[in-house]
Amino acid sequence: MNFVLTYRGIHVKRLLLVTLLVLNHGPVSAEWALVEKKFQSTGIQTVYIDSDTIRREGNLVTLVTLLSWDRIQENKSPSRFHSTRITKQFDCVDKRFRSLSITHFSGHMGTGRPAGGSGSEGYWVPVEPESVNHALWELACGKQ
Repeated sequence: MNFVLTYRGIHVKRLLLVTLLVLNHGPVSAEWALVEKKFQSTGIQTVYIDSDTIRREGNLVTLVTLLSWDRIQENKSPSRFHSTRITKQFDCVDKRFRSLSITHFSGHMGTGRPAGGSGSEGYWVPVEPESVNHALWELACGKQ
């Protein structure tokens, strides 16, 4: 005998499965905040920051940024990609930064499959005045 449990005409097994899948699913993406417009590269990329990722250790601040490319990027990685997630570290005292990890994504806003990147600590680079990294340094270091 095949027993099917229903509630108001809905199969309870199916309802429970869908409910568990929805509740078990973590957040799809970070809460990206747009970096101030004057620092954007109009027609090339849009830069976002996830303020929940800002971590301070002494004079060093780590955060995650997202570059949303206006056009698909083809020559910078073995795969084509629409967005790049970069973990950066800023030195608030010496006003410099470095990339800790870079991941390219096939979709926009850090979605889709990872399409290459790197994970080693980069070289320290001075923060250039009036650049997007200057805006990020100000956000990270509190306009010191």
